Amino acid sequence: QVQVVESGGGLVQPGGSLRLSCAASGSIFSINAMGWYRQASGKERELVAYINRSSLTNYADSVKGRFTISRDNAKNTMYLQMNSLKPEDTAVYYCKVQKIDGDYWGQGTQVTVSS
Repeated sequence: QVQVVESGGGLVQPGGSLRLSCAASGSIFSINAMGWYRQASGKERELVAYINRSSLTNYADSVKGRFTISRDNAKNTMYLQMNSLKPEDTAVYYCKVQKIDGDYWGQGTQVTVSS
């Protein structure tokens, strides 16, 4: 089992920045990839950014150039630096840890972009 805990969400004005963190603990061996997803009210959950064990990354078109995903393998922690935030970035952000035995999700952290 893997425990996944997100942190760093909050309320920010348009154009502002936030940094999300995702800490994994427990059976953390053989983590293949980690990713950030988000779900806005009334919408389906969508991929925001993804990073594999070789630190190769992939981003949703809507966040390219504004968000940066990174990973500290020594700390089993993943980050999402979000800059130039827009109201449409408002959502609950979830961390997913992908292992060979399945996917593990955190409880989510709310990000609200509003003036």
